Parts: sequence; structure tokens; C-alpha cells
Amino acid sequence: MKDLRNDSPAKPSLSIALIGTRGVPASYGGFETAVEEIGWRLADRGHVVTVYGREAGDVGSVYRGMRRVTLPAVRRKSLETLTHTAVSSAHAVTRVRPDAAVVFNAANSPLVPVLRMARIPVALHMDGLEWKRSKWGRVGKAYYRLAESFGVRQANALIADSIGIADYYRQQFDAPTELIKYGAPQIFDAPVEGIERLGFRPGDYHLVVARFEPENHVYEIVQGYTQSNAQKPLVVVGSAPYSEGYTASIEALVEADRRVHLLGPVYDQELLDALYFHAHTYVHGHSVGGTNPSLLRAIGAGTAVISYDVSFNHDVVDGEGWFFTNPSQVSSALEEAEESSEVSRIGSRLRKRASEHYTWDGVADLYEEMLYRLARGQLSGPARRGARRSKVEWT
Repeated sequence: MKDLRNDSPAKPSLSIALIGTRGVPASYGGFETAVEEIGWRLADRGHVVTVYGREAGDVGSVYRGMRRVTLPAVRRKSLETLTHTAVSSAHAVTRVRPDAAVVFNAANSPLVPVLRMARIPVALHMDGLEWKRSKWGRVGKAYYRLAESFGVRQANALIADSIGIADYYRQQFDAPTELIKYGAPQIFDAPVEGIERLGFRPGDYHLVVARFEPENHVYEIVQGYTQSNAQKPLVVVGSAPYSEGYTASIEALVEADRRVHLLGPVYDQELLDALYFHAHTYVHGHSVGGTNPSLLRAIGAGTAVISYDVSFNHDVVDGEGWFFTNPSQVSSALEEAEESSEVSRIGSRLRKRASEHYTWDGVADLYEEMLYRLARGQLSGPARRGARRSKVEWT
């Protein structure tokens, strides 16, 4: 490991390991998107960036300047992330020896000491309130809460991607975080051929992009739409790898309503961008995560938003658009948005906000500065070693 204790006019390059995600290229995941967008920018600045992933794919061992290391994992929902992070951490310790590492997902916190014992400083990206997600049973929820507490005590630094998440760790553990939000891709134009082949017209549909999980409120959105007098069709992009019953309940809702179109997952990024760009509104039901990449992509495309009424989403849109907590409010918002003359102006204001507050270049700047402090030993986290969760429950 390089000696980086002293600042110098010419900053040295770092060896950086990004651990705990599915790797790059990114598809839907917020962590994967962050790894790709941050990783290639750091590599472009001269840093050696190693990204650990689970699928080899066909893009080779180097992607956009990042070194890809593909390692196995136990293919079970409850074990996949942790087992992959375990073998990735072992590889980082024995083969790479990076100057600093970023571990994504609080569930991976038990592997932080493995890296730290090898004198590799670690920033732990805490994500959203994972223990609130319905896909986890009683044991899974309890594990995530314990993993949060362990991560607070063990990591050199904690990363929060929204003010709401930073507030959570401050209130629950009296723990400071590195507040680094995600970036919003700027989409100023998109071809219409793809959406027209699907049977939709520009500006003439509402869009949902989400995993089919109860905390993303896809069911409530579809239910509210079917109960509304909306004239524009509802286009739903997403799937549910672990929620067959939830998917079936949504499919049952739309059987009698031809206005709703369930597209399943869309992996063609150009088509997905076009769907965002040409939508009349984007309907966002995520309620337990931090800053969500789907919402950022919508505002970066200049699309008006109807979002679930929680602090994370308010932080992104700054009060623009419409908000809901139940199907009736979804119905009202959709009908109002179709009648409103403000939709275009709302979208323009959101795009401006994205360009000012959510740029990947700015995010990469903050990561680089944090990684230098990590490598120099300036983020040791000593004040958190005895941290315990507050007895006042977070609501």
C-alpha cells in the first residue's frame, strides 16, 4: 500500500476495490449503476479500479477502464450477496491489496473486518432501509438490523446517498456519514422508433419502472390507474425474481383493463431511455430506499413525476409534481396530470434540478476526495466503535 499520509500538489493514483454488487456493466440496480458511473470516471483519472462481479458476460476483463473480476456466489436469495462479498474480499486481500475499498450494502458488513485486518480501509455504502423490505422474512429483517449496527461500528466511513438516510444513521446511532448522492443521466433526446414499435406515442403514456416488490407500490399504482379515468395508457417496466405471488396479483388487476401494458424487464438501455424521455409522467412508488436511480433517470429526462410521499423522493424532486400514498391519490394525480398545462414546465424544472444537484462528475469528485482521506487514514471511525442503536425507533 502506498504511503499517502502527506498531501502533495500532484495527487497519486489509488488502487481502489469496489465490492458487493453484481458488477459491471450495470443493468437495473442502483448500486451497479453507481459502480459503473463512478468507477469509469475514477479509472479515467488514472486510478486503478477493480470491480468485483458475479456474471462474466462477454465484455472481457476490462470494461470502460475498470478491471473486472468475476467470482462465484451461492445462488440463493439469502446467501448470494454475502457469499460473493466473502470470496471478493478474500481476493482483494490476497491478490489486489488496494489502497482503499468501498463495500456496497449494509448486509455485507460482516466482511468489513476481513479487509481491515489486512490494513485496507473501508467505506461501507449503507443503501436504504433494507430491513423494511417485504421480501425479507423475520430472520432476514433481523439480520439487516444487526448488520447495520455492526457496519456502523466496523467501517472506516459510512456512505449515505440521501439526506433521509444520513438522518437515519444520525438519529439511530449518532453516526456521521459521507453524504454522496447519485447522479442523474441527462437525456435531451431519444428516438421514437422503439416506443412506436411497442405501440405507444410520444407524450401519450404514463410510465412505471420498478422491481415488483410491495415497498415499491406497483400494485397500488396499477390499482389506482385502473380506478381512474385516465386516457393515456400505463406502461409498466419491471419484474419480480422472488415475488411470484405479488406479480400474479398485479396481473389479475390488469386482466380487464387494456390500458395497462406490462412489458416485463427492458434491458435495452436506449429503449429504456426513450421510454423515460417520451412519457407524459413517470410514476414512482419506491418508499424505503435512498436516492433512487429510476427517479433520477426520469428527472434527467425532463419528465414530470408522480411520486410516493416519503422524504427520499421529496429530497430529489424538491416538491415538484404530484405525491401519493394510496390508490385513490394515484387516480387523482394521473387525472390531474393529464389535464394540467404545467406538465412540460414541471419536467423542465426537474431536469434543471438534475443538472445542478445530481451529476455523476460531481459524485465522482466526492468519492475521489473520500477515497484519498480513507487511504491516508483520515477516516478511522473511532467514535463509532461503541455505537448502539437508539431505543427510540425510527419511523
